[in-house]
Amino acid sequence: MKKIFYLLLFITSQSAFSQKATTAVSEKLKNGKQGQIIQLPGFIDQDFSKIPFKKVVLPGPQFIISDDPEYIRVPQAIATKETVQPGSVRLYVYNVNAVKEPKKMPRKITAVIKNIGKSTLHLRMLRYSSQKPSGNYFLIGKQGLYDYFSSKESQKIIAIKPGATAPIDQQLEKNIVQFDELTHGLYEFVIDQPAEIAVLQTSPQQSGADAYECIKNIIPTSHKNAGRGLFGVSNYQITSDKILSTDEPVSQLLVADGIDDLWVLGKEGVSGKEAKLSGNYGVMYNVEINWKSTKGKGLALVTWNSRTDNKWCSGMANSILIKNDGKADEIISVPSSQLTTKGAPEAVLVQLFKPDPNKEIQTLKFVYSPPGASCLPTPLIFVPIDL
Repeated sequence: MKKIFYLLLFITSQSAFSQKATTAVSEKLKNGKQGQIIQLPGFIDQDFSKIPFKKVVLPGPQFIISDDPEYIRVPQAIATKETVQPGSVRLYVYNVNAVKEPKKMPRKITAVIKNIGKSTLHLRMLRYSSQKPSGNYFLIGKQGLYDYFSSKESQKIIAIKPGATAPIDQQLEKNIVQFDELTHGLYEFVIDQPAEIAVLQTSPQQSGADAYECIKNIIPTSHKNAGRGLFGVSNYQITSDKILSTDEPVSQLLVADGIDDLWVLGKEGVSGKEAKLSGNYGVMYNVEINWKSTKGKGLALVTWNSRTDNKWCSGMANSILIKNDGKADEIISVPSSQLTTKGAPEAVLVQLFKPDPNKEIQTLKFVYSPPGASCLPTPLIFVPIDL
């Protein structure tokens, strides 16, 4: 009987402590600001239950990523070469000047498009994100998504004659990339003729168009980095049959983990072989989750760096787009007060969703993309909050 008594006493004390701890977490998050790092010791790194989700491929652009090789080790070469058809195209450039032989030297890493159609090609930019080359990869990945989300359609049209080659981003043509610096660009544009798209490294004095016509060296894929190729999946819609309730325990949405959410597949244009986009970097997850409030409670969306297992995973930095019905969308820097979040006990408050007294069921909406330069997954955790 004594054993049972002490066991019940232990369970009761643990339950009381758990409730007290949960209340403290709720209070911290309630008083937090968007993008703020909040210390949640003993809480954030729990194995919360996963939210079951449905994943639907949304209509979207043909998607090219150039991240294999990530490090371009020869002075002049083509790192990516793909053929696309008329329509919309998303291009993600993520390459580093890694030339050591015969010596370290400044380079140009640029993206070009060649019109292989029979009529003049017209290119119009839909979204544009181009960062200054830097050795600060976390900053570039974070700012790259922020600029992509905040960019607007351009009405400027670039005309390219049949057989001609032109730069996709004039800024890349101007940039000088020093050793170990990352070139990062995320573009979405529309074209009306079939085209070749290439990412290449060359001398700062040579134009990308001229270099593309004379470079014969195309670097083979190594399958060691995120990936390279042409992918048919660029946008997902994430929904769940489960309605989150504020009277239920904390739960998490886990996408881009390579297990429950597999890496998208495509084709590598030079070899013709299957390509895998490890990390789903550049893929946009349009999340819509239904939830209901009990007793006037709200719901906090937080995230954290769940990977600290090697030096490449020492931090996480991201930008997330919050969709607000009837109001302007918001872009949240994760985190906002400093460059990265390191790991537990650090959590980042993304958004606090407050209940609408006129709705029994509400829908929270946001766009998440796996953050470049950060390790995955970055769990999206939903915490009931006393307001």
